[in-house]
Amino acid sequence: MGKKGKEAARERREQRRREVTRLRALPYEPHQRWWDLLEPRAVAVVTGANRGMGFEAARQLALHGLHVVLTSRDAAKGQEAAGRILEEAPDGARVSVEWRQLDVADAASVEAFAAWALQTHGGIHVLVNNAGVNFNKGPDNSVDFAEQVIETNYYGMKRMTDAMIPLMKPSPYGARIVNVSSRLGRANGRRNRIGDASLRDKLLNDDCLSEQLIDEMIKRFLEQVRQGTWSSNQWPQMYTDYSVSKLAVNAYTRLVSRTLWDRPEGQKIYINCFCPGWVKTDMTGWEGNISAEEGADTGVWLALLPCEQGTHGKFFAERREISF
Repeated sequence: MGKKGKEAARERREQRRREVTRLRALPYEPHQRWWDLLEPRAVAVVTGANRGMGFEAARQLALHGLHVVLTSRDAAKGQEAAGRILEEAPDGARVSVEWRQLDVADAASVEAFAAWALQTHGGIHVLVNNAGVNFNKGPDNSVDFAEQVIETNYYGMKRMTDAMIPLMKPSPYGARIVNVSSRLGRANGRRNRIGDASLRDKLLNDDCLSEQLIDEMIKRFLEQVRQGTWSSNQWPQMYTDYSVSKLAVNAYTRLVSRTLWDRPEGQKIYINCFCPGWVKTDMTGWEGNISAEEGADTGVWLALLPCEQGTHGKFFAERREISF
């Protein structure tokens, strides 16, 4: 892309950014605020929410009036984050937040959290799978922590989704699952895609897509990492382990959406994923170009979509659908 092309692309991004800022300022109409029609208050769970994007998603959902369960591995950091949301809330705001310990990479922790959520709240209405890790910054592309990245970003998301689906409360407005992903995980991206054309086609073909296909892809990647035979020609070229994990998140989102959409009215669950963009957080080494507040917006928007606009199994960025 030449200089003029880059400038045009930059201008398009800024134009869309301004449009999303305008949309964020528009209040929801009373009939669109489905969460206000529930009694008791709608419950939203946000994983990895003690800082960055997760914190912002929890804060925005709380300000909209949902009861937010802010989760984190670290107790002190999580409790401090929940306290900040309460302390910084505008006067008169109906803000309700509580902290709960959760490590999505630990099956026992997820199981304990699910039991607590059922006993304490009788279930939930919204799940934001935000918890994730990335150990590469700038030009780095190490796979030294690939197993931890995959375990947290993919298996952690999968573990939480599977545990929370049975706890989604029946509602005429449907429940929501929002998975934080990345454009880096697009199966057929122009600059960061997997080299195996056959695998790409299978991942994008609903008739071929299966949990076994996704898990076998992950297993093959990790085996090659352990053997030192992985190649950036076969796998995404940028932040390879992170990109593979998000490729799996995207595929799993599409897969689960098919089973959830067949549920009867009153038990619908809308599941989607989104790319927040390059966000200024610790994960990016504070090198991003948008704030955590802006990055969380599309996820919060998906969590709160009015039921007449309900969508499922899609990938979004800046409040627009994008390709997988």
